[in-house]
Amino acid sequence: MLFNSLQFILFFIVVTLLYFSLSLGWRWRLLLVASCYFYMVFQPAYILILFGTIVIDYVAGLWIERTGEPNTGNKARKWLLIISLISNIGILAFFKYLGFFAENVAGAFDLFGFSHMAEQVTALTNRIFVGVLHLFGESGITSFKDNMSILPIGLSFHTFQAMSYTIEVYRGNQKAERNFGIYALYVMFYPQLVAGPIERPQNVLHQFHTYFPYKADQVKAGLMQMAFGFFKKCVIADRLVLLVDPAFNDPGQYNGLTLLLATFFFTIQIYCDFSAYSDIAIGAARVMGFTLMENFRTPYIAQSITEFWRRWHISLSTWFRDYLYIPLGGNRKGEVRRNLNQLIVFLASGLWHGPNWTYVIWGGLHGAYQVGAGLRDKHLPWFRLAVNPEASLAQRAPRMALHVVLTFGLVMLTWVFFRAKSVGDAMLIFRRMATLSFSDPLQTTLNSTELIFSFLLIVFLLIKEHFYLYIPTRNTLRFVLLLSLILFVTYFFGVFTSNQFIYFQF
Repeated sequence: MLFNSLQFILFFIVVTLLYFSLSLGWRWRLLLVASCYFYMVFQPAYILILFGTIVIDYVAGLWIERTGEPNTGNKARKWLLIISLISNIGILAFFKYLGFFAENVAGAFDLFGFSHMAEQVTALTNRIFVGVLHLFGESGITSFKDNMSILPIGLSFHTFQAMSYTIEVYRGNQKAERNFGIYALYVMFYPQLVAGPIERPQNVLHQFHTYFPYKADQVKAGLMQMAFGFFKKCVIADRLVLLVDPAFNDPGQYNGLTLLLATFFFTIQIYCDFSAYSDIAIGAARVMGFTLMENFRTPYIAQSITEFWRRWHISLSTWFRDYLYIPLGGNRKGEVRRNLNQLIVFLASGLWHGPNWTYVIWGGLHGAYQVGAGLRDKHLPWFRLAVNPEASLAQRAPRMALHVVLTFGLVMLTWVFFRAKSVGDAMLIFRRMATLSFSDPLQTTLNSTELIFSFLLIVFLLIKEHFYLYIPTRNTLRFVLLLSLILFVTYFFGVFTSNQFIYFQF
């Protein structure tokens, strides 16, 4: 069920009205049933996968807690955690990465002259993959190469959320949830089930045990956040798609100037698309009284790549920090180990996004940026372009603006790999952009008026994101007028072509 659909609007209204009419004991039951329905609209059979991991993690959490206190060296406690993590990672690896790894192993065998072994790997992988998929009614699947077309929606997101629960119980930071239905709701809560934010049990579980009375200010703030989310998705992101998709789907047909503009538009599109989902998810939960974590904080005004990752997809970047970077040793084991840990985390983040070398390179570039910045600051302090915090705003502004532009440019270049269909396409785009001429004609179906309108929308986005916290919602009349205006503009200027949110595929 797409957020940007009439079906979701009706679903949200009905569920919310019922929610406020029920007692606490029935509220979580309603939300669990509604969340199951929400997921099954996409892929009914795959709810069995979710249910299986929920049962494993629920039981593992209870048993881990019964083994005693954390940090006691209890082997049973550790093995229970390992079993829980393997079950989650195993399902994710099978559905999302089996084809990717099989192709690369077969390719390696081919490279070294063992073509018969490559054929055996491919045939065995096909038999396993197709056999399992047939159990879920996917009779049209004939090869593991079709794996992205049948990937259970939002699998990476709810897998990471489930893993955070057992890890936190193991660490002693979270009591095991006794109520199976509430734990299931923690994994399946419909606003953030498909594309986050990836929550922690400490933030969410206790809220499902809490009765939230109707509060007009909460409802208004949530509806306003949802409205801006719909605006960003339908009016900005899906409009920019009209130039981005043709250019990236067949870059050989476009000149460097068009590809540069398409890259810039995609940089804005992916932010609007993903932050729109987060806004709608957080806003929908907020209407009912729930507080979900912030996922974006104006990332394109970051003055460094490090700051960018403190502002972009915050729930994922903090997940990797807490559950991978710090356990690897973080920055506690010297400069070389810190740099290696950073590279591992960003390569893992790239692979998390998808089974394609383009994503791995995207993550690797961000890791290289981080390592390079650390080496620069240590060995070339004169090259830091540091901003003097004691200087006046007028003195600091030019250098701060330079930092923002440089950071934005570095991030924009990495998005080429993220969006390109293959590494070859990405390199072609870079070659075309490297030889662009500003006298080249723009090869796009968008006319000059539509292009100007798109740029005006981007300027509006920058202003709106900066002043978002100051948008009035307490005054009812102002709220009604502003909400009506946003919905009116979204309806008349939105692009409604049933475009799926980009991060649904992850």
